[in-house]
Amino acid sequence: MLSTEQIIDAMSEQGLRITDQRKTLARLFGEHSGYLSAKDVYEYMCKKYSGLSFDTVYRNLRVMQELGVLEQVVFEDGMKFKASCSEDHHHHHMICLQCQRTYPIQFCPVHLADAPEHFQVVTHKFEVFGYCKDCQQSASDEEQTASAKTGRA
Repeated sequence: MLSTEQIIDAMSEQGLRITDQRKTLARLFGEHSGYLSAKDVYEYMCKKYSGLSFDTVYRNLRVMQELGVLEQVVFEDGMKFKASCSEDHHHHHMICLQCQRTYPIQFCPVHLADAPEHFQVVTHKFEVFGYCKDCQQSASDEEQTASAKTGRA
């Protein structure tokens, strides 16, 4: 995951003006390992900057995503963002639906796509959603506790 400094440096290198609000966004994502919705970010930013519009927050999230400092993933409950990986090679992710921990997938399946001969792939995403070992165990423990309380085996 990119650090606050790496996010700020990347934005600066791309010519983006580094405002106090953008520093705060960089700090938020640099210090938060999970995914955040635009609403989460907006609510956080409004505590520090009165009069801030949702459009401004969303526009900055999109710019940061386009610069490659944020990753965007669509979950069942909507689009979320997190600091990009610090890995410098092309890869994809497995994402736990409960804790949102991510695991890199080193294999890229895009060459297996049955694209027409004259189709040029410009970009692609490949994400696998499931439950990590810890969350599987947690769910199993909760299920066993609920069964014991109801008398079911």
